[in-house]
Amino acid sequence: MFDKRLMAMCPESKKYIVGNIICQWTELMVNALMIFIIANAVGKLYRNEMTLNEMIISLLILAGALVVRFFMTKKTTEMSYLASKTVKRVMREQIYKKILRLGNTYREHATTAELVQESVEGVEQLESYFGQYVPQFFYAFIAPVTLFILFGLAGSFKVAGVLLICVPLIPGAIMMVQKIAKKLLSKYWDQYAKLGSTFLENLQGMTTLKTYKADAYKNEQMNAESENFRRITMKVLTMQLNSIIIMDFFAYGGAALGIVLAGKAFIDGDLTLQSTVFMILLSADFFLPMRKLGSYFHVAMNGMAASDRIFKFLSEEEPKEKTSMFPERGLDISLSDICFSYDGEMQVLDGVSIDIREHTFTGIVGESGSGKSTIASLIMGRNSIKQGKLTIAGINVSDINEDSLFKNINYVGIGSTFFKGTVRENLLLAAPKASEEELWNALAECNIDGFFKDENGLDTLLTENAGNLSGGQKQRLALARAILHDAKIYIFDEATSNIDIESEELILSKIKKLAETKTVIMITHRLMNVVDADRINCMENGRVSGNGTHAELLETDGIYRNLWNTQKELEEYGKGGAT
Repeated sequence: MFDKRLMAMCPESKKYIVGNIICQWTELMVNALMIFIIANAVGKLYRNEMTLNEMIISLLILAGALVVRFFMTKKTTEMSYLASKTVKRVMREQIYKKILRLGNTYREHATTAELVQESVEGVEQLESYFGQYVPQFFYAFIAPVTLFILFGLAGSFKVAGVLLICVPLIPGAIMMVQKIAKKLLSKYWDQYAKLGSTFLENLQGMTTLKTYKADAYKNEQMNAESENFRRITMKVLTMQLNSIIIMDFFAYGGAALGIVLAGKAFIDGDLTLQSTVFMILLSADFFLPMRKLGSYFHVAMNGMAASDRIFKFLSEEEPKEKTSMFPERGLDISLSDICFSYDGEMQVLDGVSIDIREHTFTGIVGESGSGKSTIASLIMGRNSIKQGKLTIAGINVSDINEDSLFKNINYVGIGSTFFKGTVRENLLLAAPKASEEELWNALAECNIDGFFKDENGLDTLLTENAGNLSGGQKQRLALARAILHDAKIYIFDEATSNIDIESEELILSKIKKLAETKTVIMITHRLMNVVDADRINCMENGRVSGNGTHAELLETDGIYRNLWNTQKELEEYGKGGAT
């Protein structure tokens, strides 16, 4: 139960683990010295040979030994801390670097909740593994051999040999339990990750659950998963308690056997009183290191289970190094026969081919679930393409450096994220060197400068995700930030959904103006927003049903025509109802 991968990944910890072992061994020798002094004193007192000076010297040696033992115990704790501190830092760095190397595709390998658990709880388990179990693993084998030599020098290799033979019974018991524990702890961590993912999902979707009165259903689901986690936890605890009972039987039974053998040797005249007392008092130390190793057994198993999950993530195949830079001109985007699935089973895109010319206004429309947003995700490089080809100016998107890609493509969606802080801080994310005048100009272009002037200007505080702004204000602010970024390609994904008509009209006019100098892709379910687009691509069930101008699609594409007529009837009905 010793993972060489962990030691290879954290070589800095080796010196602290060795230091821990040396400190524990020194403590053992000091303890043996104290017991030897006590046994010697008992023998002399029994024979009435102890003088006052000898007693004082013995007490002084004992006091000195106690001081040394105290410092060794303290140093052992310090070494454990340093070893675990190193492994925590290294493992979290490795996970973080792996996420960076995977880029946006990390979600294809693990959920956010799983990565949080592995980085926090999983690494904490490794802290105990390195700080406690690994040093004890080596010390538990060194200590009995050392005591075997001391017992032999004290007068009886026979007693020492019997005790040494009994010591391996404890790791034998551990190995028997290990087979059950490995499967059990694997299930424990799987259930723990599942519960964490469910909790995070429910927390993020609390508003939606309340809106549809589905919170009671999710509550029952969460309770069921919590109960499953409780049961598997109880099984783990039961396994640990049973293993402790077995180890205690061998440990204290072995110590008792040592005491009996030493007593018999004394009665038979094979041992002096001093040697007998020395062996009786020290016989427990034959088994305590191995017994302590057994008590760390569940720590080791948890650490191994956690490390298996971490190493599985760290071993995930990484995309090849992206060395191409984003091209400066000729930024035509071409999707050729793209097939895509998030889970490898349900096809989201099926043979999609779309051409988007540079400096044009392109619309991608269709009903919800038709694959519109997936196309945006692929253009942004957020997901890897398994079949088909996606190029910008003839260069595969999968070959373009992520920093270069994000610098030149700006995505504005319905859920644009804002961070807790000032308006200024959120805007400067897009243009760190922008002047105050440029910030105000961007806000003015989106007709939201007046609102912030009435507040605290650019120092107006935003709560978490701009919760103190209305939907329209958030979208205007998101558009202002996008304008500051000054990208070559803009993708607006349902950017006018769920906002007031005034904000929608303003945002649409700004998008159309932006399309005069930039490549603009607008993804929307509302066809009215893209009637002026240079080219519209209509999606249905992951396929392109047709493409062309609004007028051309009304003539040639039945899917587009039906959508247009349906939306037009609904809008006219809404106007009539309002009247």
